[in-house]
Amino acid sequence: MGLQNMDLGLAFLGFLFLDGLFLCMAAEHEITFDLREKVVTSLCNKSESLLLVNESYPGPTLRVRKGDTAYITVNNNGLYGLTVHWHGVKQPRNPWSDGPEYITQCPIQPGNSFTYKVIFSDEEGTLWWHAHSDWTRATVYGAIVVEPVEGKLYPFDKQPNGEHIIILGEWYNGYLRKLLEAALRIGADVAPSDAYTINGQPGFSNDCYIENITIFEVARGNTYLFRIVSAVMNEEMFFGIAGHNITVVGQDGAYLKPIPTSYIMISPGQTMDVLVTANNSIDGHTSYYMVATPYSDSGGAPFNEKSTSAVLNYGGLIYNPLYPEFLPDPKNTDAADAFTRQIKALATEEHPIDVPQEIDERIFITISVNQLPCNLPDGEKCGGPGGNMHASTLNNISFQNPSVDILQTYYWNLTASTAPPLPFDTDFPAFPPVPFNYTAGDNAQYQFPSLGTKVRMIEYGQRVEIVFQGTNIGNPENHPLHLHGYSFYVVGRGYGNFDTDPNYKHDYNLVDPPRVNTIGVPKNGWVAIRFKADNPGVWFMHCHLEKHAIYGMAGVLIVKDGDNDQEKMLPPPKDGMPKC
Repeated sequence: MGLQNMDLGLAFLGFLFLDGLFLCMAAEHEITFDLREKVVTSLCNKSESLLLVNESYPGPTLRVRKGDTAYITVNNNGLYGLTVHWHGVKQPRNPWSDGPEYITQCPIQPGNSFTYKVIFSDEEGTLWWHAHSDWTRATVYGAIVVEPVEGKLYPFDKQPNGEHIIILGEWYNGYLRKLLEAALRIGADVAPSDAYTINGQPGFSNDCYIENITIFEVARGNTYLFRIVSAVMNEEMFFGIAGHNITVVGQDGAYLKPIPTSYIMISPGQTMDVLVTANNSIDGHTSYYMVATPYSDSGGAPFNEKSTSAVLNYGGLIYNPLYPEFLPDPKNTDAADAFTRQIKALATEEHPIDVPQEIDERIFITISVNQLPCNLPDGEKCGGPGGNMHASTLNNISFQNPSVDILQTYYWNLTASTAPPLPFDTDFPAFPPVPFNYTAGDNAQYQFPSLGTKVRMIEYGQRVEIVFQGTNIGNPENHPLHLHGYSFYVVGRGYGNFDTDPNYKHDYNLVDPPRVNTIGVPKNGWVAIRFKADNPGVWFMHCHLEKHAIYGMAGVLIVKDGDNDQEKMLPPPKDGMPKC
């Protein structure tokens, strides 16, 4: 069955007695993550040395309630420096514990420790945590469960009788760090994974044994809340359960209007909460496969075309589980769109949303897969298209990590009389430097980008709209864009070129758009998001396909401090930050 996932519960809990009433206050948790290498056997008895947290694959589940704070000490007993990110946790005024390497901190070096202060605010539902250094998140990841405050119920017609956590991931034969280093040196893609996994196991479709499949036990008639996390590295996934419909009720730590469906499409970085009622008996079956298959709309990029499976079991021996025949084909964009179009915020009095109706700042960002000229010594060949090296960009700028982290130098320049020079430029453009027909058939003349470490400065309190525009440069495909420090409203989505005429009235949803932290930008299409810049700090923005993030499909937003103390960044931890 593989390594067992552990729930991490409450460490300290505060209570208040007032006029005979018992009121629960926000809790504080003290948790330790021990990182070290461990040999793990999976995929038909293939063994690899993996970097794990608490010897668990996937890592332990962090369980809190809305409004809690967790102090998580990461002891790095591995071989390389790394950081940890709390994906979807807004961290109000606290970018110091957000985690992206060289953006908000330097790596925790081997033999060292760092304590993250993870502040939960209005998130409720399922989020996740993962390493944020190169491709270390391939094995260093786990779920975050944010329960309602004490005494509150889920906003569902029927309260679940239990819950299960499903984490979709990928398995690579070979030591992934070495595979990545070899690819980066010649500017090539890392080869696709050897298997997809559900809770660390590849399942039936990889011709493995029953020991290599995850089993979820259910009781007939009960309803279960399945918390689904996509920790997949480079592909969107379809997911469904044979013989069962599911009802999607949440995404990215916020509730949705219920969506009855036979499948979902989930992108790397996203989470979804779904309800499943164990009420089926088809031809005497007491076990049913749950299956995830890839969705890839890229024209030519290689991908792992296999599926992964687990078993939903009604008890007893597992015999001849029913296999779902309804999951869409890996190239079925219509099926992906049909699901995505249904996603809307719950938007009730108890779970309200606050969509900016007017905009103070508009930013238009193109997304491209590019190339750089080969810079290897004579006689050595690069691994990208046409003998070049891979690159990827936002607004035709390939982001370059600095050698010191952006947050500390920015803060020093705000607060100290003497400070080192800033390792970034503040001129990330609000519009592509060279406008063109972004989705035209031939855009090869725009394939060579500029390189830079550029940020976009935003005044506190501004109502911001960002339009992400996919382009037809290189191999266009769906790109899941993730913004740290914020949940944002997805107000519009379409194919072709976004109309930038200020007089054009877009068919936006400003009533109940979903509030998410990661959104897929469709191939040769666009997505419009809105948010209020009320969380000061340094916040990373990047594609959650690792093959694109490592080659520069990223940028940084710096939201300036406001006027009063509650609108300013918190100071750095008293014990200091990891050293570069």
